[in-house]
Amino acid sequence: MPPAHTGAPTTVGASTSPFPAAVETTAVETSAATASAPETPAPEAREPGRPGYRRMSLALFAAGLATFALLYSTQALLPAISAGFGVTAGQASWTVSAATGALALLVLPLSALSERFGRTRMMTCSMIVAVGVGLLVPFAPNLEWLIALRAVQGAAIAGIPASAMAYLAEEVKPKALVAAIGLFVAGNSIGGMSGRLVTGWAAQAWGWRGGLLTVGLMSLACAVAFLVLLPRARFFRPASLNPRAVGRTVSGHLRDPLLLRLYGIGALFMTVFGAVYTVIGYRLVEEPFSLGQGVIGSIFLVYLVGTVSSAAAGQLVARTGRRGALYLAVTTTALGLLLSLSDSLPSILLGLVLITAGFFAGHAVASAAVSRTAKTGRAQASALYQSAYYIGSSAGGTLGALAYHSAGWGATVALALLAVVGVVSITLYGSHAARAAHAAALPAR
Repeated sequence: MPPAHTGAPTTVGASTSPFPAAVETTAVETSAATASAPETPAPEAREPGRPGYRRMSLALFAAGLATFALLYSTQALLPAISAGFGVTAGQASWTVSAATGALALLVLPLSALSERFGRTRMMTCSMIVAVGVGLLVPFAPNLEWLIALRAVQGAAIAGIPASAMAYLAEEVKPKALVAAIGLFVAGNSIGGMSGRLVTGWAAQAWGWRGGLLTVGLMSLACAVAFLVLLPRARFFRPASLNPRAVGRTVSGHLRDPLLLRLYGIGALFMTVFGAVYTVIGYRLVEEPFSLGQGVIGSIFLVYLVGTVSSAAAGQLVARTGRRGALYLAVTTTALGLLLSLSDSLPSILLGLVLITAGFFAGHAVASAAVSRTAKTGRAQASALYQSAYYIGSSAGGTLGALAYHSAGWGATVALALLAVVGVVSITLYGSHAARAAHAAALPAR
């Protein structure tokens, strides 16, 4: 697979040496040596069953687990944080939105750095900083410090998602790309689930600070596994840090209608997910449920459904096509939202299962489509998707909490359903545009 390119000019075959004869002699000698030496076989892109594929998959699974456990570590603890600092749901939700917002702002610049310094180096540095800050977060003296540390943590995490997507796009065969990205997303889902689950029960035993410290230590173990397992990149070629070239690459992506639609789909899906999972703890801690912090954390076990649906996204696309998979994902999400309106706990749980399955399937399909659509500057294309995705997360979390504070769970669901309608509209428009393009390409009769 060709390496990502940022548009920087490259000159091949020209010599600037003041000794052309010496260069010619060296070239002849080199050619003769090359002719007599045995050829080294070119490395093959990774796929299931090939050497290194399992290590690569496990390493990125660990990275996804650690980063999502850290990124959403305060989400299940929002009621406890509100009580501890004496603040509203909207104020406490900034401990989540600050992290996702910082990630959205920095994912593009850090992806540009990964084009120069390498995917693996960027992911390694980001992982070390994110875990280090995660071990400081539990000791924040007030809400302002907690929000500030969470913003720094989100900025550090920004170096991982887009770099991971670009790494996979370069190292994995195209036919295996959706499955590979689906496994990375599955690590995200388990990280989000385990982070909330661990913090919930740890907080019930030792308070919300103990919960955050526990997830920090868990992420440290995942970071060590990532560093040990990740194979070196074999197809990455560094590009120069040329801001104009990066700007041209980014503007080219933003002029691509298909990429724009995929960015919008990612943002709207995450608006739904951010709103639901930021607010659900507040709903369940109140009457008529009155659940404890540990039980509320256990609600996030439904993330296992997301693990399955994201890992199966490749098969779903193969059977129904990309748009068919998106329609199925968005329908599942909408049904889950409607079920969650019930005051029956089993109905709410079933609703969360459907929301989670639909979201993770839609996210895996859209993110894989971005990696396949972008022929150059894959890191920037993935970064723009991640930026839109986490803007949606920040908006959904904050607006969902404000809606709940103003008019209850029904208002949060109405906000989420509005985002679902947006996904359907974009997908329908994409189907219409594809049919029109196909008709225009047919020869006139």
